Amino acid sequence: MKDILNIMKQAKEMQARMAEMQESLAGVEAVGTAGAGMVTVTLSGKGDLKSVKIDPSLVKDGEGEMIEDLIIAAHADAKGKVETVMAEKNQERTAGLPIPPGMKLPF
Repeated sequence: MKDILNIMKQAKEMQARMAEMQESLAGVEAVGTAGAGMVTVTLSGKGDLKSVKIDPSLVKDGEGEMIEDLIIAAHADAKGKVETVMAEKNQERTAGLPIPPGMKLPF
C-alpha cells in the first residue's frame, strides 16, 4: 500500500512539473535559418511560426519554389531547436523520478 501512495505522490509531482514546464515554454522562442541565413523563421516554444524573414536578393522571377523550400528547411531547424530545449527542460524537471528511458512527456 505504501508503494502505491509513493507512486501517486510522484505522479502528482510530475504533473506539477509538467504544468511549470508548459508555462515556461510560452516564453521560449527559437530562430531557424536556411540558405546561409537568407531565410529566417522564429517559432514559439509550442512550435507556432511567429515570423519569417526572406533576404530580398531571393525574390526573383521563377525562384518562388526555392524560397518555399528554404522556409520549410528553416522551420524544421527552429522546430528541432525547440524540441531540444523542451527535452532538456523535461529532463531537469523529472530528475529523480523513476521514468523509463525513451518515455516522451507530456503524455
